[in-house]
Amino acid sequence: MIKDLVVNLSLGANDPAGDFAISIADSFKAHVLGVAFSYEPIIPGSVMGGIPPEIIESQRRESDEKARAAIARFDAAANRAAVAAESRIISASVSGAAEQLGRLGRRFDLVVVGQAQRDEASAAEVVDEGVLFDSGRPVIFVPYIQKAGLKLDRVMVCWDGSRAATRAIADAMPFLKKSKQVEIVMVSAKKPKDDEIAGADLGQHLARHGLKVDVKRITSTETDVSSTILSYAADSSTDLIVMGGYGHSRLREFILGGVTRGLLESMTVPVLMSH
Repeated sequence: MIKDLVVNLSLGANDPAGDFAISIADSFKAHVLGVAFSYEPIIPGSVMGGIPPEIIESQRRESDEKARAAIARFDAAANRAAVAAESRIISASVSGAAEQLGRLGRRFDLVVVGQAQRDEASAAEVVDEGVLFDSGRPVIFVPYIQKAGLKLDRVMVCWDGSRAATRAIADAMPFLKKSKQVEIVMVSAKKPKDDEIAGADLGQHLARHGLKVDVKRITSTETDVSSTILSYAADSSTDLIVMGGYGHSRLREFILGGVTRGLLESMTVPVLMSH
């Protein structure tokens, strides 16, 4: 059961992630913490010492004002929804924000973050990746076009038999139990392995939890899996996608796998991921 969650608030004019987190808190009667980061000015190494102090201070002040505005919007929305909520501003660098949110998320049942908009800086992407790999908690990514709150008429579970997918399904169980229909979707470009756990077996497992389950296998090229998933989600009116978050370590920094990154860049419905 979801008892508390934390959301990384957007510093833009709209905040789909904050609104969606409030709707989750309302559905589960949970407590939600809204966090707004006041980012420290980014000073390129090539111009170190060449930027006037007043410009640096102006950037810091602007970031702080955006964070305060985000907090005000979140507090007002939480009050309107009558959910238990609190908020805080944290000053940090972009990389520091990713680390802090990851550590903070370990004290909550769920972390909610917003999708980075294509025309914005990559700060949101850095924070999103950091919390996915560092929090040890499930993370819901909310599309920047999201307008509705939590809806669970139809939940798609992406299944490939992997550890990450297994973890995501277990973490998503509170949402699955509230859903009206669960569809296990397997996307493959080749014949399944003999030792692979079949979707039917997973369906039987979820059915024992009292869930209504369908199983679907879709073929796709190995380079177009994320598009296949998103296309099927749109065709089937999916409300939430559940899948494992994949990546590999390079110089101690996690890099998202191709399917994970492709899906997060183009998603049109909320996605719950676990690593």
